Amino acid sequence: MTLIAKKAEAENKTLIDRWMLQKMQDAERLNEANALYEDMMERLKANGLESLARQQVDGVVRRCEEGAEYFSESTFPSNCKNRIHAHEGGCAAILFECNSSRLITGGQDRTIKMWDTNTGSLARTLHGCLGSVLDLAVTHDNRSIIAASSSNNLYVWDVNSGRIRHTLTGHMEKVCAVDVSKISSRHVVSAAYDRTIKVWDLQKGYCINTIIFPSNCNTLCFGMDGHTICSGHVDGNLRLWDFQTGKLIHEVAAHSLSVTSISLSRNGNMVLTSGRDNLHNLFDIRTLEVCSTLRASGNRVASNWSRSCISPDDNYVAAGLADGAVHVWSISKGDIVSTLKEHTSSVLCCSWSSLGKPLCSADKSGIICTWT
Repeated sequence: MTLIAKKAEAENKTLIDRWMLQKMQDAERLNEANALYEDMMERLKANGLESLARQQVDGVVRRCEEGAEYFSESTFPSNCKNRIHAHEGGCAAILFECNSSRLITGGQDRTIKMWDTNTGSLARTLHGCLGSVLDLAVTHDNRSIIAASSSNNLYVWDVNSGRIRHTLTGHMEKVCAVDVSKISSRHVVSAAYDRTIKVWDLQKGYCINTIIFPSNCNTLCFGMDGHTICSGHVDGNLRLWDFQTGKLIHEVAAHSLSVTSISLSRNGNMVLTSGRDNLHNLFDIRTLEVCSTLRASGNRVASNWSRSCISPDDNYVAAGLADGAVHVWSISKGDIVSTLKEHTSSVLCCSWSSLGKPLCSADKSGIICTWT
């Protein structure tokens, strides 16, 4: 019995040793797999940063198709290609899809419409908004469209199904501005006439932060870092906020009257502000010093939400006027290089395709013009 017990004990020790050896080998394989995973994630992150850096190269827009890269630079437009009666009662919001010539518009008739700017034909109509559309944003994958509405809500559509995915409630007054983070399609910011900016999580469908300030906000946009919010206010000030903490980072007097529009340059270094004082100022976003001021005789901004825009190569600025004209300035020269006349009522907003062309404008009568 003693011999049998010793033999069993020896066999048990051998089995334990073999089991421990197997566990050590499994642990080594797991460590190798973790190291490979971490290396892969680092490479993906580096590739993502490289891709983002390429998109932000000064003066050009890079796109990749079938392994080939080509560059598209903006040219200042001079001819009206299409004149479309898009909305009843006026159109206050237009926006191009990312890396596309398809145009998204929103009007007082409570509809969102998508247009093929090459032919001028209507591609799709989205319904469900319960108020006038005052501003629009689109996610980077072009899968979701967000509308700011006079009904105090924001509406999020799934483009593929055409159905409303979320109705974002929480503002107490009309929502006049909305933008999507430049880093991810998850975070959205909105501004309303209840003197608040709200940060929304689109995956969860609710507000994750609220910023309160003393002066109503007419317009806002995300910075290129994905953490900074630039906002333009009725008191004429340009303010920068940390969207996670809600703290005010910087503030500068941008205009003597209300700020009506904020646009970020593609490289993220400049921010364009337009105001009711009929000036268009270009600020260095790092120092908030004025780099250039664009002006013209008879240049009268139409409303508190008149939206100007910067061309994708950061060479031109387009802005609509109360008399129905659209001015195009050269940023380097500081002079008007083109005056576009086709509208018969006040131009409320302009938008430039990230492909370099076309430029689109919309007026109080609901007419949209595409310029090439």
